[in-house]
Amino acid sequence: MSGAFPAFRPMTTAMAIWLVGALPAMAQEARLRVNIFAGPQNVGLLAAQEKGFFAKRGLSVEIQITPGSRAQRDGLVNGSYDIAQSAVDNAVALVEHEKADVIIVAGGSNGMLELVVRPEINSYEDIRHKGVVVDAPDTAYGLILYKLLALKGLQKGDYTVLPGGACPQRRAALQPGGGAVAAMLNPPCNLLVAKEGYKSFGRAIDLIGPYLADGIWVMRPWAQANGDRLVSYLQAVVEGTRWASDPAHKAELVGIVAKYLKFDPDIAVGAVEAAVGAQAGVAKDARIDLAGFRNTLKLRAEIAGGDPNVDPEKYLDLSYYRRALAGL
Repeated sequence: MSGAFPAFRPMTTAMAIWLVGALPAMAQEARLRVNIFAGPQNVGLLAAQEKGFFAKRGLSVEIQITPGSRAQRDGLVNGSYDIAQSAVDNAVALVEHEKADVIIVAGGSNGMLELVVRPEINSYEDIRHKGVVVDAPDTAYGLILYKLLALKGLQKGDYTVLPGGACPQRRAALQPGGGAVAAMLNPPCNLLVAKEGYKSFGRAIDLIGPYLADGIWVMRPWAQANGDRLVSYLQAVVEGTRWASDPAHKAELVGIVAKYLKFDPDIAVGAVEAAVGAQAGVAKDARIDLAGFRNTLKLRAEIAGGDPNVDPEKYLDLSYYRRALAGL
């Protein structure tokens, strides 16, 4: 019996040494599930993933692509993922209509949205009695579309609203026989249909003013239970946004966007230019554009009902963002 111990001890020691070395790394690794639409508004997130800004903070980030805003809203509430990077109007809708305890913790972009129409459409009047396609009828970009059409004399009863979903579904609805002649689109969709002869009636922000399209939003109880993890996540996204905004990194960023979002190279170039080019749609350091957010809330109240003077702070908790910036 005593002769068995010498052979056994080296293995036990080796295992102990492995465990001592492995446990800190295991303890530090925190898994986060992030849900997005496939667009260049997420360049900071994608750069952080590719350049190791999450990994160096002990985060393992799983990026999910949503099929549409309804699925995204439901997924956050039921815990299918932890963080949404998408239209902040969806967060407002969850608070107001579904009484979900959602908070917006950082900004994102102005959406880089254009009103796109089929080749045979030459004026707003040509849209009358035809179909327009939206992600979902009560979501942000749909509300912008209704507003733009109203500015040109077309009320909601003057056209048919078709719920489509994300970029591929809306693009399909604009094809011959798809039922729609107009949509609010951003990269890559607007770039793809432009190659097919579709027309732009202008950028949303040029027509309605500053607008906060997307940001980062979470369930408040999740944030309270995972505050340090959320702060680290925001730090990595800010670092990624700074890296992506450096013109010296443009060629590499194009490759990253093409890789993660499955864009063709020419579409990736256009998407990156829209996000961080001369008319950069992505906010510096993922900041909240409060003027743009007030416009977002005003538009929602005008089109969908509600208080046009609601305090933006009702939907915000920027304490995690401030902690993130202070730690960079």
